[in-house]
Amino acid sequence: MNKRPTILATRYAPDSPLRRAEEVDLEFSNGERRTYQRLKGSGFGAVLIVAMRDPDTVLLVREYGVGVDRYELGVPKGRLDRDETTEQGANRELKEEVGYGARKLKILGTLSLSPSYMTHLAHVVLAEDLYPERLQGDEPEELEVVPWRMDRLHELLARDDVTEGRSIAALFMAREYLAGRYQPA
Repeated sequence: MNKRPTILATRYAPDSPLRRAEEVDLEFSNGERRTYQRLKGSGFGAVLIVAMRDPDTVLLVREYGVGVDRYELGVPKGRLDRDETTEQGANRELKEEVGYGARKLKILGTLSLSPSYMTHLAHVVLAEDLYPERLQGDEPEELEVVPWRMDRLHELLARDDVTEGRSIAALFMAREYLAGRYQPA
């Protein structure tokens, strides 16, 4: 395996049309030097929540995605607030988007959005032992909550309204964890 490149310098990319772009000067192990641009994430990270209503059923949400201009079905998700742990943020987002809190939360791993040019990372959190509790969120409309059987996850792949890769990955990570075939590091 190659040694990770050395970051020689980073700076704001003034010529980029993207607001939070930075230039990164790298030196690779073979001596080759390059400058890349990457988008800097904002905030304190994000969470994707796999909320288990019962051992066989996950709760998904249908939410409008302006990037694709349609409603998408996926796991609840959101940004972490300042001074909030991953578990606290996951439980808050769950209460805001689904109307449930969780007594049991387990971090299953971290997913990147586009590691070639973005710093964004999201933690996948399994939420179990749910109880009803709603917090006011920042969504412009109430989200539709859709129960989905875990043994039918493969059917999500054929749907036109399920295209977000992070949601799909989070669901399969949870399925494998619950089946005892995956253990987080």
